[in-house]
Amino acid sequence: MIKRVFSIWTLSGILAGIGLFSTAILISTKNYMIFLSLSSLIMVLGGTFAATMISYHARYVILALKSLVAIIMPYHLSPKQLNRDALDVIEWSKINNKSGFIAVENIINEKKITDPLIVYSKDLISTGVKSEKLRFMLEDLIECMLERQMVEANILQTMAGMAPAFGMVGTLIGLIIMLDNMGGDISSVGPGLALALLTTLYGVVFAQLMFKPAAEKIRQTVEILRHRNIILMESLVLLSEGKASFEIQDHINRFISPKNWIDLSQPSE
Repeated sequence: MIKRVFSIWTLSGILAGIGLFSTAILISTKNYMIFLSLSSLIMVLGGTFAATMISYHARYVILALKSLVAIIMPYHLSPKQLNRDALDVIEWSKINNKSGFIAVENIINEKKITDPLIVYSKDLISTGVKSEKLRFMLEDLIECMLERQMVEANILQTMAGMAPAFGMVGTLIGLIIMLDNMGGDISSVGPGLALALLTTLYGVVFAQLMFKPAAEKIRQTVEILRHRNIILMESLVLLSEGKASFEIQDHINRFISPKNWIDLSQPSE
């Protein structure tokens, strides 16, 4: 019932951040190549990746890195989509009260719905679980799903903290190189000083423009998913109790902004 949709605004934010940063450099100096350093890049990203692999299991780190790309394809969860999901359950409640839950099961199977919450609810209701027991089990499922989905955000948040730290490590290394050459050829001081400053710059840029925003994006998406799942949970619990569609509507509207309230008395669009 939910799907990933390309987000032009997320991509625009990424391109705008990179573009503004690059433009600021280009209008400040003609020798913009001084801001490119492979050794600094390796030191920051390599150190951050190594420390993250030590801190977390490898498969979770890989998932977190994949999510850096996936943020431009977030789950589409607009108010209209939330209403459509709720209206589906309301329609199922009508079918359930008229033809029994087997008819609802057939609809879910025919539409090949794979949403974990709906599939799990279907299995529970079909075995006679309902009311508060159903709510208790669905709440556990929602919270467990939330914890699993937050792992990627937590890893990226950790990487956001590690990147500037390894930038400082690179700064120390660069200063050591610079000081070691102070008594010799003065021309060799420049590369060491450049390394010292660029690693700090890279660490801050990667943390503030990549890892931290991605972590916040994932965290916000997970919270929206949780809100949507709570609406579905309440709807499915009422469905299991055989409640009327208008009663389900009133319960659902508690979780929805007043301007998006469901009104079954109005013709659907």
